Amino acid sequence: AQTVKELVALAKARPGQLTIAAAGVGTPSHLAAELLKQTAGIDLLIVHYKGTGASLNDVVGGQVAMSFGTLPSLAPFVKAGRLRALAVSGAQRAVSLPAVPTVAEALPGFELLTWYGLFAPAGTPHEIIARLHRETVKALASPDVKQRLNAQGFDADGNTPDEFTAIIRRDLARWQKVISEAKIRVE
Repeated sequence: AQTVKELVALAKARPGQLTIAAAGVGTPSHLAAELLKQTAGIDLLIVHYKGTGASLNDVVGGQVAMSFGTLPSLAPFVKAGRLRALAVSGAQRAVSLPAVPTVAEALPGFELLTWYGLFAPAGTPHEIIARLHRETVKALASPDVKQRLNAQGFDADGNTPDEFTAIIRRDLARWQKVISEAKIRVE
């Protein structure tokens, strides 16, 4: 498959035969695979590993057909021609791989972001939260920081505390649904 549409067509023609690596039960790569299965209406064979390193080695080595992963870990393999990036899972194309389409371009509504955030104890005064936010946004906007993060595959922005809270709530609801539909249980 050269595109997500071709991958979906191939998976529909060969239900349960295409393999996708996951770094373990309940990990982000596992949940991403389940989200893809549910969104596209396809059946993939999820191969669970004990960590990202082993799963990545088998995808690069061709023992497993595909995987989801973070741009910082996968982009070097894509740029070296050892992996083919079919799509990025965010709402927009990645700064570090602008020619790679999003999954949503083929499967509208599909979005999966790996995010990092700053947290403070409940009850932290609003003035302190506001200052932490202001200084974080300022640091992320610095040309040096922005260039270093982009070079590593990170698209950093500094959303507001309320926007971040909304993202967390949205993701919790999404993953609860995915986990429930996939019948994932803690082992």
